Amino acid sequence: MTPPDTLTPMSAFEAFSAATYISLATFRKSGAQVATPVWAAPMGDCLYVFSAGEAGKVKRLRNSSQAQVATCTVNGKLTGEWHAAVAELICDETDVAGAHKALRKKYGLSMAVADFFARLTGRFAKRAYIRIRLA
Repeated sequence: MTPPDTLTPMSAFEAFSAATYISLATFRKSGAQVATPVWAAPMGDCLYVFSAGEAGKVKRLRNSSQAQVATCTVNGKLTGEWHAAVAELICDETDVAGAHKALRKKYGLSMAVADFFARLTGRFAKRAYIRIRLA
């Protein structure tokens, strides 16, 4: 067994990369924080998230890239501390394809099922993808 003083703590990025859900907090023009649990997949030094294109978080990110992230449960109950972040919508087709590939790699069958129903209902093409960098 490794002595406690030699354990390497998990970095914030590693914790977010390993978490099933993170809470993504975006900010209204008034400064009010609005948090939403989302799937997030790592690629390089960023996390990638998808959302409905007309979701509130997407609209808020068009006004400000200021964000905060914390690990959470599916219901949004925080399991970690908030970390400052910069979140931006990505539109470049190559970046979107990479983000989708990272999400498919991390979430596997769950993401495939989500994609299937999104395509079936016509929501797949209306998705927005978000790049998150820890500050």
